[in-house]
Amino acid sequence: MPALLELFQKVDLESRVVFSVQLSNLLNAGIPLRASLGTLENQTENKRLKKAVAEVSRSVEAGESFSESLARHPSIFSNLFVSMVRAGEATGRLDTVLTRLAVLTEQEADLRQKIQGALFYPAILLTAGLLVSLYIVTFLIPQFAEIFLRAGIALPLPTELLYRFGAGVRQFWHFGLLSAALLSVAASLYGGTAQGKIHFDRFKLRLPLVGPLFRKAAITRFSRTLGLLVESGVPILESLEIAREMISNEVLGRVIGNVRQAVEKGEKISAALRTSGEFPPDVIQMIAVGEETGSLDPMLAKIADFYDRSIGYTVRKLTTVLEPLLLGVLGGLVGFMMASMLLPIFDMMKILRRP
Repeated sequence: MPALLELFQKVDLESRVVFSVQLSNLLNAGIPLRASLGTLENQTENKRLKKAVAEVSRSVEAGESFSESLARHPSIFSNLFVSMVRAGEATGRLDTVLTRLAVLTEQEADLRQKIQGALFYPAILLTAGLLVSLYIVTFLIPQFAEIFLRAGIALPLPTELLYRFGAGVRQFWHFGLLSAALLSVAASLYGGTAQGKIHFDRFKLRLPLVGPLFRKAAITRFSRTLGLLVESGVPILESLEIAREMISNEVLGRVIGNVRQAVEKGEKISAALRTSGEFPPDVIQMIAVGEETGSLDPMLAKIADFYDRSIGYTVRKLTTVLEPLLLGVLGGLVGFMMASMLLPIFDMMKILRRP
């Protein structure tokens, strides 16, 4: 049973950050690779990662290169990780490359945390508001409405509409759940297709407020990854392919795929990006300057740092705008429902006051 559970255990980003940082520190301290891997095998808590490190350690001891051993575990060690390790082995700078990888992994974890933090609170607030509204409509309003109907008091129009809506939800809730489940399955299946990914990812980029956040995150990942690969000596075509894999958006990923094909034909990265129309002019201009001056990798690092800071500003702005907006909308919705409950009471009071 533990072995079965181990198969389904994921190696989360935090575990990979710890592994990268610790391996980098051990190698920089002058400890040989085999001994460093043995130390990490003993210290790693994640069972799946622990097993992978043990297998990599045995392969290295048997004479296989570190990068080849890592490549046997693609679900744990990404193509980026393997390619940079391979470049580090070729140049004799494995410790330096691993230090860069550790920094990159930490930056990726920080970037993901920023995006999740921007979306988590509004999602919780929206979910809670909708659940409260559903409870009021399906339970509270019908109870109040039935009291007045039994007393022969006609319901005001807003109360009547909410009452009928709540009655419909209570009567046909199973059809609603089934429809929602079928829609979710259909959306998931369509999203798994190439065309579906394009449509969903394009929709994400065009969303108000959060769309720019997704685009900035993709630009940050692309610039940071490509700059680090070029700096580490990975060939430009391979670097572009790996950078494309790091972008979690199919629309922008295809743009980078087209850029790779253009570069293979002798075109510059900046010219190919300009043709796509998907990247901001400042990014294209800075890459063009980097290509002209032979300083592409530091220029890409500057782009990544700038957009990383910009994401922080966007997150704060998003929180500032979304929180009062959601509170206002949900407050208005709940207020409307509460007013619909009070209207029959006012009508009844008018009837009682009549002589």
